Amino acid sequence: MSSSPLSSAVSAAGFADLGVPASLAAVLSDLGITQPTPIQAATLPDSLAGRDVLGRGRTGSGKTYAFLLPLVARLTASGRPAQTRKPRALILAPTRELVNQIEEALKPLARTSGLTSQTVFGGVGQGPQVNGLRKGVDIVLACPGRLEDLMGQGHCDLGQVEITILDEADHMADLGFLPVVRRIMDRTPSDGQRLLFSATLDKAIDVLVKRFLHSPVTHQADSAQSPISTMDHHVLHVGRDQRVPVLVDLTSAPGRTVVFTRTKYGAKSLAKQLNKSGVPAVELHGNLSQGARTRNMDAFHSGKASTLVATDIAARGIHVDDVALVVHADPPVEHKAYLHRSGRTARAGARGTVITLMTDEQVRDVRDLTRAAGIKPTTTRINGAAHPLLAELAPGDRVLVPGGLVVETPAPSGGRGPRSEGSGRSGGGRNRSRGSRSGGSGAKAKSGGTGGSGSGGGNRSRRRSGGAPAAAAGSSRHSAASFSSGRRS
Repeated sequence: MSSSPLSSAVSAAGFADLGVPASLAAVLSDLGITQPTPIQAATLPDSLAGRDVLGRGRTGSGKTYAFLLPLVARLTASGRPAQTRKPRALILAPTRELVNQIEEALKPLARTSGLTSQTVFGGVGQGPQVNGLRKGVDIVLACPGRLEDLMGQGHCDLGQVEITILDEADHMADLGFLPVVRRIMDRTPSDGQRLLFSATLDKAIDVLVKRFLHSPVTHQADSAQSPISTMDHHVLHVGRDQRVPVLVDLTSAPGRTVVFTRTKYGAKSLAKQLNKSGVPAVELHGNLSQGARTRNMDAFHSGKASTLVATDIAARGIHVDDVALVVHADPPVEHKAYLHRSGRTARAGARGTVITLMTDEQVRDVRDLTRAAGIKPTTTRINGAAHPLLAELAPGDRVLVPGGLVVETPAPSGGRGPRSEGSGRSGGGRNRSRGSRSGGSGAKAKSGGTGGSGSGGGNRSRRRSGGAPAAAAGSSRHSAASFSSGRRS
């Protein structure tokens, strides 16, 4: 295995200088992407030349285009037609959301080259996936479990795969997918090109590398183990009964916020509390149906929901532009999770703020966590939502929308569709764009109804200039047990 350092000369090169075909470089230019990120600049010369590549870069470093560009270039150059049930390329990713995001990035590149694709993952019926494979597609983007199921049923044959890509390989290892991944990789041609991208390169990943990659070139850029210089870390030492009021204050500030809880029940409960307090929020966790997960992410992407409350399932691979604030409502158990969660903000050179809520019984755990993560946060004791530091960390007028937003919840076992929590109002969303937190952009007036699909949302919203949102007061009595125990579980 060879390794090469990232040189400043290479990182300054444009896509064409790195060997990217002109047609694909033009697509990127149309999307406003003209300068390669460090991981793209480091890996593209080798991957475009057909070499196996092992790339390490943090989430948000640009790994997706680092593997999509050589994939599309290779399939276009080979010119082989798609065959029924026999894809020419395979991309494996750990979560449904990541598979969908990769497909969205792939579409304009594939369209230019006339390539077709099919997503494969669980949580939805397999019929459309089987039909797509039967028709014949060039590229399959899949989660390991469903793909292995379809292979076992005879719907997919990997014997014609020219290039295989493993994205977020360390997360697949964390989720226990490695045995399935090994069985799938064993079914791909041994002489095909293989690209493996991961935020970390540990022993579990080394097993895959030694077994499936041939003389790989290793490139490391934007390591997930090193803090981002544009990310500010704060720990707020709060009483247990103050966690929800503080969260309401932070999330009712302008812009998108991602809040992490440790459990699926915690995410559901906290999203419900935020909505009742007037913060349009959606949840994301493993108990949601695929339809609910898609609707909730669409609401967050569009701005109808300003806050996403998620478990660690969303910490890897989920890309949403302009997330300037990440809040660890429950501190994670280990430092890798902290870094991956925090990576939802400060992407592509933007600034971002990361806040960890810490209760008295969590002091030692949080101290050990931040030390292992290699960060030195600013710790402040907060006595309530009126503390002036909150306005500094999340600047701007607080906006509350009575009733919040409909929160999609899992369908009951009886098979009924998703039901709504809270008031059931879907209008009145906020279109709140947040720029750099270091600026004074929060002084802008906001129209409450511009982001929602309902009518009259702006008339229902309430704006508060600093201080604790009034709707939070009634929630504090539930905060001690409603979204997490606050202890290791």
